[in-house]
Amino acid sequence: MRKLLGRTAVAALTMAFAGEAMATEWNVSLWGKRRAFTEHVEKLAELVSEKTGGEFTLNISYGGLSKNKENLDGIEIGAFEMAQFCAGYHRDKNPSITVLELPFLGVTSLEQEVELSMAVYQHPAAQEDLARWNATLLMPSPLPQYNLVGVGEAPESLADFEGLSVRATGGIGNAMETVGAVPTSMSATEVRQAMDSGVVKAVAFAPHAHMSFGTVENGTWWTTNLNPGTVNCPVVVNTDALNDLPEDQRAALLGSVDEALAHYVENYNSNTMAAWGPALEEKGIAQVTFSDEELAAFKDAAAAPAAAAWIEDNTARGLPAQELYDLVTGMIANN
Repeated sequence: MRKLLGRTAVAALTMAFAGEAMATEWNVSLWGKRRAFTEHVEKLAELVSEKTGGEFTLNISYGGLSKNKENLDGIEIGAFEMAQFCAGYHRDKNPSITVLELPFLGVTSLEQEVELSMAVYQHPAAQEDLARWNATLLMPSPLPQYNLVGVGEAPESLADFEGLSVRATGGIGNAMETVGAVPTSMSATEVRQAMDSGVVKAVAFAPHAHMSFGTVENGTWWTTNLNPGTVNCPVVVNTDALNDLPEDQRAALLGSVDEALAHYVENYNSNTMAAWGPALEEKGIAQVTFSDEELAAFKDAAAAPAAAAWIEDNTARGLPAQELYDLVTGMIANN
């Protein structure tokens, strides 16, 4: 009887340890604070935990694991298993996906931004590009068209941007150069201090970021319809960590992406955009609207040259740049 009980106890302990061994915890590197920009990651963590009965946990950190411009490097060395970053922070490290940051592509909705991003992420060239960092592209962080919040005298025409220091990354920065602005690239967490100290006079952000990072606290004007483009900020996972997941946990993660993105889009459209107009009015921020003629001239000056330069530069890198550009513009044209 004692032998039987002993074997039963050993079996129970073995099962307990086996169950414990199957539990997985991933560290996730974000920055700032929880906001519309991170809601899909928060939702993904919730879904993954639910689907695996708590056996797979995503531990989300807002700045505690890495600086945002170093998240891709952290993924490469396995410092954490999941991270978010923006392509414009380091274009040389992820040139394939910067096609999505070209100015004046004509994207009109977050849903369309998701569709375009996922198509590029699934392209072999993009996958090979990110594989250099041991990274697998998981999902985008779709953002609406950027516009500027600035301090000082509001511009009355695009000519008034001449010499204006603007925080603008990627293709948006290139576009602002065509109207004489002086773009500066910095992370979102540095922007408020840069505005307060006069390093920049205007900041290009999506609405949620203007609210989250405080530009509306001291801004005096906002461009309603400049719409030069947006940035592409993927969520990636460490490829080794993804491959090491048990099959059920991997299925729970990958199978939750669509729902997490749907939650993100719904939240952004319903909550963030609903709060944006009242925030501008409450703070007395003047709204600057440019004429159709000026916007058309801006697009003519910025769009085609930027696309041609991007294709030339990235073809020289060995990327199928024309193919990637045609993929994006073709999808937009057919939408």
